[in-house]
Amino acid sequence: MLTVPVRQLGESERRAVERLLDLDPYAGAQVAERVAARGLAWWRAEGRILGYGSRRNLESICWLGGNLTPVLASESAVEAFADQLSAEERLCSSIVGRADAVLGLWDRLSVHWGPARDVRPNQPLLATDALPAVAPDPDVRRVRGSEVDRLFPAAVAMYTEEVGVSPLAEDGGRGYRRRVGDLVRAGRAYARFVDGKVVFKAELAVVTRRTAQVQGVWVAPEWRGRGIATAAMAAVVRDALERVAPTVSLYVNDFNLPARRVYERCGFRPVGTLATVLF
Repeated sequence: MLTVPVRQLGESERRAVERLLDLDPYAGAQVAERVAARGLAWWRAEGRILGYGSRRNLESICWLGGNLTPVLASESAVEAFADQLSAEERLCSSIVGRADAVLGLWDRLSVHWGPARDVRPNQPLLATDALPAVAPDPDVRRVRGSEVDRLFPAAVAMYTEEVGVSPLAEDGGRGYRRRVGDLVRAGRAYARFVDGKVVFKAELAVVTRRTAQVQGVWVAPEWRGRGIATAAMAAVVRDALERVAPTVSLYVNDFNLPARRVYERCGFRPVGTLATVLF
């Protein structure tokens, strides 16, 4: 029998939440960015944070919004979160976080929320705090505000290839286009253009005071196999370390061996394993 109930956390417990997030700065980066920007009030944050543990000793948290993300979730916390969530309708599009917690949640929630469209149980989580030893590609730069229309088709192609569905399907891509535009305006989108066309792209999709998390890495199909990715990623990592955050992190599918080799050459080292359940 569970002795510690799950509760929804409010702004009064923000410091306790931030202390927990500091203990797992890479796997909890997306939650940390949300908390820093909007706090814990659900009407501002566009999501809820559930807590496990006493008010004096918060042990684990779970973000529930567009994604479901457990942070520092022990086995007992996973059981408690799953018990709470199993009574609710699934609204999230994915479960993502440390593999043991995500897979533990899915074991308990699949009967209520299933089936999943895809389960990716082994996604190496990588990070670096050192400038890459390889020379950066001088043609990789931050995307300008006037170039969103050029970047957007590449972003759609990357998303469709990686996630397995088109971001244009739900609302004609309006929400996704806003997201791409926001990243460009924030100086967090990078690309290499050749004859006006994107041949490489990446974004700092999540930025906290502890890390800049790279997502959306993509090379145009006709440019793959030419060896441009390593120097291009080196340019992204160098700019992010010099301008944005003290570390750069990312996660990658275990079966994507070419990408893993690129990241290793750029100085990334394993700091854990994530898992993702996609709906």
